Amino acid sequence: MKTVIVIPARYASTRYPGKPLVSLTGAKGEARTLLERSWRAALAVDGIDRVVIATDDERIEAAGQALGAEVVMTSPEAANGTERVSEAHEKLGGDFDIVVNLQGDAPLTPAWFVEDLVAAMKANPEADIATPVLRCDGRALNGFLEDRREGRVGGTTAVFGAGNRGLYFSKEVIPFTSATYVDEDETPVFHHVGVYAYRPAALADYPSWPVGPLETLEGLEQLRFLEQGRDVLCVEVQSRGQEFWELNNPGDVARIEAIFARHGLA
Repeated sequence: MKTVIVIPARYASTRYPGKPLVSLTGAKGEARTLLERSWRAALAVDGIDRVVIATDDERIEAAGQALGAEVVMTSPEAANGTERVSEAHEKLGGDFDIVVNLQGDAPLTPAWFVEDLVAAMKANPEADIATPVLRCDGRALNGFLEDRREGRVGGTTAVFGAGNRGLYFSKEVIPFTSATYVDEDETPVFHHVGVYAYRPAALADYPSWPVGPLETLEGLEQLRFLEQGRDVLCVEVQSRGQEFWELNNPGDVARIEAIFARHGLA
């Protein structure tokens, strides 16, 4: 089965303009842009036939080409990463069996998250879309709660039911728990990892579906699948001791660089 990773990268982010080109310094002092780190994360995934960056901005196009990456220019009208990936896949010829959306704000995404996701799609041919979820430890959950207390929109949480079918995704911390947790504690909250794998037919249909009230309220593209009655397969992945965090706000730069330092990531 042919698999492509598409990295959607938008300059005009509402919360963090220019985010793909922000610099992140690794444990050895080397600064690389978020775009480069996301591209390198994609190249590290086994079993992928092609990796491309999809953007509507000439600055990101130039930065990608300077890395030696393949870049596909897409419309500025794309409402979210899934729409941009859909357009990019069409421009690539639309002949891949699995299309992976590795969002360009998650440089700490381990290769095995994506490998496990693709394996789950192969094992579940009825699934239109799959996405990873990672059980939060106390450190991650407390980071989410701190963001909410400070009025910041941070990571996304997921709840799922029988067969790991997604029930809901939210920028609030769900499910509610009244317990308190220290850094190493296991918690009942799952962090939604911003990676998706799609069947080409569902991906092609996605831009034609109306934007529903839940997607509008939460600003989460995957909710369009749920609002259309489509199953979203949640694939639980393991951290293997590696911390995961996304770059959603300017304050996340320091958090991610601290993770680089703790784990010796260049």
